[in-house]
Amino acid sequence: MVGKLSTAVYIDGYNLYYGRIRGTAHKWLDVVALFRALLNQQNPESALDRVHYFSAPALGRFATHGEMSTAAQNSYHRALQEINSESLTITLGAHSFDRDGTLLPRFESGKAFDRHDRVRVWKIEEKQTDVNIALAMYRDACSGRYQQLVVCSNDSDIAPALSAIKADFPTIRLGVVTPRHPPRLGAKSHRAVSSSLDRFSDWTRQYLLDEELEAAQLPTRIATTKKPIRKPEYW
Repeated sequence: MVGKLSTAVYIDGYNLYYGRIRGTAHKWLDVVALFRALLNQQNPESALDRVHYFSAPALGRFATHGEMSTAAQNSYHRALQEINSESLTITLGAHSFDRDGTLLPRFESGKAFDRHDRVRVWKIEEKQTDVNIALAMYRDACSGRYQQLVVCSNDSDIAPALSAIKADFPTIRLGVVTPRHPPRLGAKSHRAVSSSLDRFSDWTRQYLLDEELEAAQLPTRIATTKKPIRKPEYW
């Protein structure tokens, strides 16, 4: 696009959800609309050409709402693709968990952990997302298609990819959008921005506002050639 800063965005879906969306009324989020608005605020010369959204399938047997959580996630992904078929790519990784349980120190509020007092717990970990983001970013940098790459995450595991792109492709601008709440008056603690991500970026957006999320919601009902897609009732 002539005169514009061709941009691709890479979203860590779980980092976005647990860092900013969980517990809010903004789960039905149109990530393409959100980042188009954010990029315009950051630099009106930016042109959003591609959004890569990375996540992993919800595990209904561990989720609060059981299999409803799996169905809700599927509806959300279908809605995103239906509305943004020309500009969105969704890549799903996987989960791993120790079927025999993992021994970890027992948590007691206000007390230091005792390594001798351990309990066996289910330990579930999302896999492949960091690697998938790093590969997608580096491949896009190599392609020469984009002048700006923006990652939405607060996970320092992405830092090596940013460092490599900064060293190998110094003309590409790198942006970081941190999926955090803005500082709350009187709050005792606030999750910090990853310093390693900030170090390798040309600019960093430190939080997302409620009004920005609210303005970028998908339609509650989306018509398709088959069955309409509806926003989950409990969302």
